[in-house]
Amino acid sequence: MIRKIAEKIWWVMPYYFRIKVVRVLQQKFTASVVGIITNDKDEVLILDHYFRPKFCWGLPGGFLEPFEAPETGIKRELKEEIDIDLRDVKLLRVRSTGKHLEIIFSAQGIGEAKVTSGEIRGFGWFSLDQLPEMSKTQMRFLDEFID
Repeated sequence: MIRKIAEKIWWVMPYYFRIKVVRVLQQKFTASVVGIITNDKDEVLILDHYFRPKFCWGLPGGFLEPFEAPETGIKRELKEEIDIDLRDVKLLRVRSTGKHLEIIFSAQGIGEAKVTSGEIRGFGWFSLDQLPEMSKTQMRFLDEFID
């Protein structure tokens, strides 16, 4: 019962506040994974996230679980969010932003995508010249991937 109330409170808090709470409560740092996932047509998978208030569209990913390997984490996140598997997973970049570590991968998506998470409103496979509006940081990741 208390957990359900806490979850409701959590999800009504603004996104930036939730991030601040997580990072303040972490003694050392948080770590997340991000995936630049392509299909057979060289389109990029972009997810429509509920919890991103300014730029709803973004690359798939999420926080690592304790003791989880980053490659395992990106595979888990894609399976949880849109039920696809990954192949040819490659580490592209690791970046640190204060108390947060972000690990960026590229991979090929396998299977038929479908929304399987309450965090995701929808998704699309986009050509690089017709991407939806996303944050500048995520656009930089894509630019680096293209180069």
